Amino acid sequence: MSTRFKDSAHLIRIGVVFLLGALVFVAVRAAIIPESYGQFGPYRGKALTNMTSRPVKYAGHEVCENCHPDVTDAKSKGVHAHVNCESCHGPLAKHADDPAAVQPVLPETPKLCMRCHSENIAKPSGFPQINAAEHSGGQDCKTCHQPHSPLLELGGKK
Repeated sequence: MSTRFKDSAHLIRIGVVFLLGALVFVAVRAAIIPESYGQFGPYRGKALTNMTSRPVKYAGHEVCENCHPDVTDAKSKGVHAHVNCESCHGPLAKHADDPAAVQPVLPETPKLCMRCHSENIAKPSGFPQINAAEHSGGQDCKTCHQPHSPLLELGGKK
């Protein structure tokens, strides 16, 4: 009888380690999984409440267009007509609330333009793509192009 117990001691140790691991797992799971998880199947019941309690960051392009009709007019004639203002300028809700106190970020045009227009074989063939070093020789994009209507070169020429 003592031989069986002596030979099975390693099984008892493994069982204790497994039990401790299971207890740690249950404790960590209880600490990190939200209380409302599973209320609606695999979804958190309070997800919408949590999201709506956060402050609004984006104003929406309609707000920008109401205050900046000149930019809206120039943009509407160009290829960027359907690109929302905050795609380039970032979240503007604070600027819309207090335009004098909060100025929007004016993006660095080479970095911004290259975000969408850098050469990449994965992009559709009809999408305008450039190799920045070959295309501009290191000059800023806005040296030749208007950011809101880039096909129009400065001076109004196409």
